[in-house]
Amino acid sequence: MLGLSLTTPHLELRLPTDDELAELAEVAAQGIHAGDYMPFVTPWTIGTPREVARSVIRSFWRRAAEWEPDNWNLGLAVFKDGRPIGVQSMRSKNFAITREVTTGSWLGLAHQGQGYGTQMRVAILELAFTGLGAESAVSGALMDNEASLAVSRKLGYRLDGINREIVQGTLRLDQRLRLDRLDWRAPFSVPIKGLDVSEFGL
Repeated sequence: MLGLSLTTPHLELRLPTDDELAELAEVAAQGIHAGDYMPFVTPWTIGTPREVARSVIRSFWRRAAEWEPDNWNLGLAVFKDGRPIGVQSMRSKNFAITREVTTGSWLGLAHQGQGYGTQMRVAILELAFTGLGAESAVSGALMDNEASLAVSRKLGYRLDGINREIVQGTLRLDQRLRLDRLDWRAPFSVPIKGLDVSEFGL
């Protein structure tokens, strides 16, 4: 797991060192979204910059501590020119049987709108479909999160229903999305290094 890395034309995805994790936490503390808009069903970005930074660090520690081959949650830091700018995650339960993964991500505000969200999604989908042999990948986005929905449309996801969620006491509609292996066409090559499929229950 420690040696796993994915490379896109402009990004590298891998586990961060302790120093890089601290830097990544600071990226989150500086802001992921406008203060008057919450793009996440679980509003983990609410709090002081210090609290948000701690949440990022704890999330990486928790994933490592709770990892099991039949119940895993992979969080890879996203690096641009050697500096962390966000996180791309992928999780699954009983993957060897279901062959289905769920993905999620975030980018620091300063790094949004430059195509990096698409590249990191392509990278994790290549890991899922090509590296691990997944049959489907699911994702979701609040229906007013146009940036996330645009990435999914671009990569061929199809609509998969709507969840009614309560976010900060308000009803929000969460669009489910699904991409099947047969519909996947990677727009560029993603070298995958250091993959041990046994860690993913295979």
